[in-house]
Formats: sequence, structure tokens, C-alpha cells
Amino acid sequence: MQSQLKDVFPHLRIETDASERQRFGQDWTRFYQPNPLAIVFPKTIDDVQRLVRFAIQNHLSIVPSGGRTGLSGGAVATNGEIVLAMDAMNAILSFDSVDRIVNVQAGVLTETIQTYAEQHGLFYPVDFASAGSSQIGGNIATNAGGINVIRYGMTREWVVGLKVVTGTGEILELNHGLTKNNTGYDLRHLLIGSEGTLGIICEASLRLTTRPKTSAVLVLGIPELNALMKVLARFQETLTLSAFEFFSELALSEVIEHHSIKRPFSEVTPYYALIECENSSAEAEQEILSAFEDCLEGHLALDGCMSQSRAQAESLWQCRELISETISRYLPYKNDISVKVSQVPLFLADVDALITAEYPEFKIVWFGHIGDGNVHLNILKPEDWSIDAFKSKCDQVSPRIFELVSKYQGSVSAEHGIGLLKKAFLQYSRSPLEIDIMRSIRHAFDPHGILNPGKIFDR
Repeated sequence: MQSQLKDVFPHLRIETDASERQRFGQDWTRFYQPNPLAIVFPKTIDDVQRLVRFAIQNHLSIVPSGGRTGLSGGAVATNGEIVLAMDAMNAILSFDSVDRIVNVQAGVLTETIQTYAEQHGLFYPVDFASAGSSQIGGNIATNAGGINVIRYGMTREWVVGLKVVTGTGEILELNHGLTKNNTGYDLRHLLIGSEGTLGIICEASLRLTTRPKTSAVLVLGIPELNALMKVLARFQETLTLSAFEFFSELALSEVIEHHSIKRPFSEVTPYYALIECENSSAEAEQEILSAFEDCLEGHLALDGCMSQSRAQAESLWQCRELISETISRYLPYKNDISVKVSQVPLFLADVDALITAEYPEFKIVWFGHIGDGNVHLNILKPEDWSIDAFKSKCDQVSPRIFELVSKYQGSVSAEHGIGLLKKAFLQYSRSPLEIDIMRSIRHAFDPHGILNPGKIFDR
């Protein structure tokens, strides 16, 4: 079948070497062994359409693959699938300065779009540590969030049009960049966050916005989890926040140990809040300092610092943004969970008590976008544990964590998606009826079941 694939698509790069299949057959999840048939690099939407029809005719499945930075196994090919790596579909197609819409192919890097927006005096606000390697198609397929959600929302908010190939090899052109379009079901929003199970995203129209004003970045040392939301409430009283992140001392110490990063201040505290807010006037700066002082005087923070330059702001952000990269060496078992912002303190207390009891031998790294209710609970694999034993232990305790998520009517996957890693736990956030309806929608888009099989749920 590999030779037939090459014969039918001689103009495309097709990789069948074992090392390349290993490389492109997985994402940042390392709990599954990839085993794709081949890696194909389409150049156009016509190529994608023909590849889907080839897969149908030959009873093969397809796994769409972007920057492979996912954390739930959504881009893993384990069972002889064709991996459609979108790396070669990386063109910026057009830009409309009046509508502030940029049209791109799915393989364009997130960072490339951010840079392009800046060159035109505008801003693309979806941002995260993997922006330099993640692709916009993958961002859309997982409805990526990141550090600016508290102000700008998820990727969904910025997608005004899509061009998609369905599981039958047909092309859907959705919404055409319209701001208002009240003509029945908006299929665009079904595709956003569908993890490649409904269609292959080939092109996207993205809305850009006005560049933010000058910002200040602060890091505060927090004595206990309960104080975090009180700090958030105080800063939101008078300021426009772009980000409100948190991380634990263990997370910070790992970053400091493995990178040339200095502590933001000398005092060691159990937790840290990183806050970014507008600082475009003397009045705004005074409001920031007033909120800062109130937190210190109210013992919500033990110490803190504020950036005085862009370089200092970037340095403070590194304390947070380097966490995922730093702890990846431990093959962490990631829990990406969320509840309503108002419920975060009680939820964190319940989860913290559970993991302290269940994982006494493991290191636990907390961090996340706590300003929008999203926390990342990372369990680090001990060096002397096998991957299988470690994952088995985590899988045993995960239902206990997700029972707490269900208690608070939260999400077992706030922004990483379901993929392979979370599909056994979907029931904690979705009712049986919801799951049945999702299956029906999937069948309508992909009646042959060839698109990213086994992801989100089994057929």
C-alpha cells in the first residue's frame, strides 16, 4: 500500500521510513506507540480531497497532524493510518485591512500569524508557549486557549471562516468571514474543537484586532491557594487584565534549575500569581501599585515585583512559559481541568487534599490559567517507574479527580482536548445523551469512519 500511495501521489512528499513515521505519528503525548502506514504532506486542498477519497477506496484511515504539540494523543496514529502532515500547507493567502481578516492555510505557525498581524499594526491574541511550533489548523481543531483567554477568549472567538474537507471527500466553505450570519446551524463551530474527527481543516479566515496598549507584568508570592482568587478580584476591580496565571514553587524551582532564570524576588512562597494588565498612563500605574499594596497589606501576597521594561516583562513571563518544556523530561501525566472561576478555591482545596493522599511518592506540579478557571495538574513520573506502571497508577486515580470535576460541573479537558488520553473520562463532563448526539454528528460528517478514528470516543 505504501508503494501504491507513492504511485498515485508522485508530486507529494511521502515518508515511509520508520524514524519519520515515529516522529510524525505522535504528538507531545508519550504514552502511545505510533504505527502509521505513511506520512503524506499535501500542498493544496485538492490534494487533501484526493487523499480522503483514496483512503475511502482502500479502507484506510487518516490522522490529521499539525505541529504535533497536542497533549491528549489527538494526533497519534497507532493502527496503520495515513498521517496527513499539514506542514507544506503553510501559506498566508490574503489579507483584508478593512475587515481585518487574514486568510491562511492550516499549516501556518501560530507565531507566524502573530508576527504578520504585528507587521500590519494589528494583533492576533491567541498565545501560548508552543506558538513557535503549533499550527493554526491544530489550534482550531482543539479550540486552543492559552494565556490571554481571560481577556480575548479561545481560538473560537477569532475564526470567521473555514474551508474543510469532510470524511466523504467533499469541501465545505463555512461562514465566508461574515460577522453576522444567522442562517441556521453554524457548522464552523462544530469543526472548531472537533479534533479532526469531523473534517480536515485546510484553510481558515482569522479576525485580527487592535494591538493592546502598554502592559505591566507582576509576579506576586502567594501564601495559600485560597488567596489566589482574592488577588484576582482585587486587580479586576480597577484594571483590565490580559492574563492571570499561577504556578507552584515546585514549578518555579524546576524552571530555575534547568534554565538561566532568576527568581523574581528572594522570598520563597508556596504559590505565585503572574498578572499582566494595561499600564498606558500614570493613572493606570497608580491603580496597579494600589492593588499591589492592598494585596501585601491584606496578607494575600507575601512579596512581589513589577516589570519596568519589556525585557523585564519577558523575563517574568519565562517563569511561567518555560514550565511545560522543563517538566516534559519527567513524562508528566497531565490533568487539564476547569471549573467556574468562582468555584476555583473550593475545587483546588478538594483536589489538593485528594492528590496529597493518593500520590505521596510523586512530585505534583501545579500551574495554569487560573483567571479563567483552568488549572493544570501535572504528576511527574519517578525515574525508577516504567511508563506503563506510572500511567496505570495515574489512570486509577484519575476517576477520583474527575468525580470532583463532575461535582463542580466542570470540564475534564479545559483546552487540551480529549484525544486518546481522556476519552475514557468524557462521561464526567458530558451526559450519555450529549455523547450520543456527538456520535450522530460525527457519522454525518464522516460516515465511513476514516477521520482520526478512536479519538474523543470509539464509534
